[in-house]
Amino acid sequence: MNINRLVHPGFWFGKTHQEDALQLARMGVGGFCLYGGTRTEVARLTHALRAASPHKRILISADYEDGLGRWLPDAELLPSNMALGAANDETLAYEKGLITARQAKSLGVDWVFAPVADLANHPDNPIVNTRSFGADPEQVTRLAGAFMDGLSEGGVLNSLKHFPGHGNTATDSHLALSVLLSTKQHILTHELIPFKKLLSKADCVMVGHLLVPAWDEQYPASMSKEIIGNLLQKEMSFPGCICTDALCMKALGNEKQAALAAFLAGAHILLVPEKPFELLEFLNQQTLPADQITHALQIQNLLCARADEVPSLPEEEAFASTDFAARTACKALTLLGTPLWVKPGDTLYYVSVGNDEHLSENPFLQTLCQKGVRVRPFEGTAEKAVVLCWRRYQAAKGKIGLDEAELSFARAVLQHSKQNLVISLSNPWITQHLPCNGKLFTFSPAPVFQQAAAEVLLGNLTPKGKMPVLL
Repeated sequence: MNINRLVHPGFWFGKTHQEDALQLARMGVGGFCLYGGTRTEVARLTHALRAASPHKRILISADYEDGLGRWLPDAELLPSNMALGAANDETLAYEKGLITARQAKSLGVDWVFAPVADLANHPDNPIVNTRSFGADPEQVTRLAGAFMDGLSEGGVLNSLKHFPGHGNTATDSHLALSVLLSTKQHILTHELIPFKKLLSKADCVMVGHLLVPAWDEQYPASMSKEIIGNLLQKEMSFPGCICTDALCMKALGNEKQAALAAFLAGAHILLVPEKPFELLEFLNQQTLPADQITHALQIQNLLCARADEVPSLPEEEAFASTDFAARTACKALTLLGTPLWVKPGDTLYYVSVGNDEHLSENPFLQTLCQKGVRVRPFEGTAEKAVVLCWRRYQAAKGKIGLDEAELSFARAVLQHSKQNLVISLSNPWITQHLPCNGKLFTFSPAPVFQQAAAEVLLGNLTPKGKMPVLL
């Protein structure tokens, strides 16, 4: 039995040596999870990895939660899940899944680790936030289910994550172990609802690196027999694939022992270890239950067969331009409080806070300029001013709010402007500590969402979204 097939290493373009990945492929790992790259680089690598593998079929995955544009510079960033929650439109959620699947499959990626079924019910959660469809379990279920239908129609595998629910935590598990302190009853009636109702559509369930004392006071969910074996497999009757969250995350301590514990607890795939060669050597030195290995390999065979059911489209067709993001923006943008109107000839002052990813504000500013509005950086006082808030979730950053210096700066701008508006381009809770006349939420920094925000100020677009979370 090929124990190596249980392991699916990660590949980071610009960081991982391709020869190392090809060697792992030759050693018989079951697949790879890709991070970054361009469309050409991804397509070439997926072809090379498959050619190097002794297996008839391997699975290549990626975290394309907001389309390929979240990782690839030459692909479009699709609307966030929370934007879909604000639009509350299952057709749009389905379309997002379909576009994502067709584009991924055209490059050789046949497994998308999505959707996030976590609830957005903790304002300080640094890693879920706009990855979630919202706070309401029923709404999350409907939209995540529609997204899964789109993925399936496009021919890629899905993965519900992060079981049993990562939303009501305040720690990034890339940095430390998160703890879900909710009672068992609350988890059953909130966090677990989307998972329970969507298991029949799930190709895989990804188990999170979080401690859930209501079920297991000792082991994180990803290593817990109580949570994987008893709760997910027995009580919830899930017969399919179970994979860990990335093992390279710092929540678990000793990677080798964590991987072993996860497998013995019921996981079938050990995902993205930090040191894959060392983990393979370690696993091959263990005496693992033969029936569990056999079952895990059978599970992968089923996934491989399912991944081949829908043929891929040519890349050019898969990446053909659509108006999907623009249509979503029209339904998703949400306004609270007093709007701020501008017209040709007006001067609008602006500042940006929390833009540590150096995202461009040009789509917003240029849309206004093209309509005759003068835009200027804030200079100390203003008749009309906007504060653009950018910060969004990012792995291993550990925070998602503004720091005190940024808050003080933004408050000063708002205090010294007669008419003002805070525009949240991602994290909706970022506006909580900013006293202002009005707040406009786009839930995405994508260019079309910035352009839509400008059209709101110009009076050409009426915000139709409803807040999918409680502020």
